[in-house]
Amino acid sequence: MAKRRIAFYFMTIPALVLFFLFHTFPALQGIFYSFTNWNGYSDAFDFVGFKNFANIFKDENVIHSYGFTFKYALLMTILTNVISLLIAVGLNAKIKFKNFFRGVYFLPNILSVLIVGFIFNYLFANVFPVWGEKLGSELFSQNILGNQTWAWTGIVIVAVWQGIAFNTILYLAGLQTIPQDLYEASSLDGAGKLREFWSITFPLLASFFTINMVLAMKNGLMVFDQIVALTGGGPGRATQSIAYLIYTGGFQGGEFAYQSANAVIYFILIVAISVLQLKFLQKREMDL
Repeated sequence: MAKRRIAFYFMTIPALVLFFLFHTFPALQGIFYSFTNWNGYSDAFDFVGFKNFANIFKDENVIHSYGFTFKYALLMTILTNVISLLIAVGLNAKIKFKNFFRGVYFLPNILSVLIVGFIFNYLFANVFPVWGEKLGSELFSQNILGNQTWAWTGIVIVAVWQGIAFNTILYLAGLQTIPQDLYEASSLDGAGKLREFWSITFPLLASFFTINMVLAMKNGLMVFDQIVALTGGGPGRATQSIAYLIYTGGFQGGEFAYQSANAVIYFILIVAISVLQLKFLQKREMDL
């Protein structure tokens, strides 16, 4: 027993030390610097208290980034879960080559976000405009990523296309837990497919729906890689997310302390939104 306990400590302590050094300690440093005016590269800095936090709420650039991020995250979360749920239900039906299609739908999840973004960047710039011209569409005959009004839709399309893969797999796993006897009984009672979905499938997938909604919203709020690969926050600042603003302002704009304060506020918001989602959706699970 003693040897087993020693072996346990040898396996866990190095992991805990590494986690603290490369995750917890930098996070604590960021919180510390958020109360200073440090620019990220000089040796001198002064404590400014809550000044950085107060200025965040007066910064139009920050407010615009929050607005874009929340709009993107909300739409991406809804579309990803609706489409992935429909795909999962379809794949769970008795169709040929079911396993093949499951593999195809999961493929986007194993690809790098940056690689996917660069591929779609090429498609938006060179392929889709050609199709738009042939269809006679003025909007789609141009690169929408260069359109200040519609650039955000291109980012949503890419994020939804890639996000569907993981959510579909989770919904498929949930569908395997539903007893087929329930569907047979409902069929004998004359229930249609739509009635079966709302009365059996969706209520029994409630816990999986909760997980997917929380994870999708969290990923949407932390959007960064898609912005880097597709628009770089442009055109202008139309698609500048909070994560991208924190990165560019903190590491390239000499606003390290200011953006550290922004990061602290955003961390609190993400945690609060996730907790509210869990409470609301778990309450819904019990009501179903």
